[in-house]
Amino acid sequence: MARQSTARTVAQKLRRTWFKLVSEVGERVGYAYDWTKARLPGAGQMPSSRRAEQVPAQSQPQATSPSIAGSSSDAAPAHLPDGVLLYAVGDVHGRADLLISLFARIEEDAAKSEATPHLVMLGDYIDRGFQSKQVIDFLMSDRLSRFETYFIKGNHEAALMNFLESAERGPEWANYGGRETLVSYGVRPPRSMTMNDEWVEAHRQFTEKFPEDHLHFMRALELSVRLGDYGFVHAGTRPGRSFEEQQEQDLLWIREEFLNAPGRDDVVVVHGHTPADDAYNDHRRINVDTGAYFSGRLTAVRLEQDQISFLKTR
Repeated sequence: MARQSTARTVAQKLRRTWFKLVSEVGERVGYAYDWTKARLPGAGQMPSSRRAEQVPAQSQPQATSPSIAGSSSDAAPAHLPDGVLLYAVGDVHGRADLLISLFARIEEDAAKSEATPHLVMLGDYIDRGFQSKQVIDFLMSDRLSRFETYFIKGNHEAALMNFLESAERGPEWANYGGRETLVSYGVRPPRSMTMNDEWVEAHRQFTEKFPEDHLHFMRALELSVRLGDYGFVHAGTRPGRSFEEQQEQDLLWIREEFLNAPGRDDVVVVHGHTPADDAYNDHRRINVDTGAYFSGRLTAVRLEQDQISFLKTR
């Protein structure tokens, strides 16, 4: 009997270890797929670059020659009002360590200017990384009080809210990183990728443990923000529509139609959602999603009047 009990315990431990390994590999493969897809010809993403922490970008390249980070401040594709210094941060994806490191550099940089500092977070604060709760805690902290702050809603925040409404949305959320968010809030993630009693229990625990102030934060997220000649969104905009006419589905999910559109609409769009090797800038859009979870590099674009540069964690 003791041997059977020992064997059963060992088997359970092996199954848990195997499941954890498969889950982590699956998440990395899924993110690598997004990363690779973004770099395919026609996706409008840039080749890799490993330059200094604050790296300005070239502006208005030809369609066949995407912008790569340069070495000094350059002319931006649009203009901000005088007295406004703006930083827009790409997808954090549960990497509070990178966010805290990047924000320290933003604070140091902003202290050198007399302009009012603005901070725009472009969504996807959660999932994939294991520090989602810590990310939200930081974004709600007094550390940001010196900045005018704007928090954009990403598709991953939408997925979390969907799960709060219905346990049946759990397996879908797990496909792109929801398990790690559950862990960060002290909830054991279900092993199954299909709906079962484990997801019902996880939903019950998550709704109990999800802080009320975090729920208010999620509900208050904005779909878009316009400042000067820039429009800030998570994923992109539907070509041919004005910035004010954009729909939530596109703002959270659009990819190829936006990335490959030939012309600029009424604003220069600053976005994340599509991971790239390095920050991208041309005459119609700026992408600052550099795959923080996958690459260890979180990026912010710095905009002031008609100048552009980038701050990075590495």
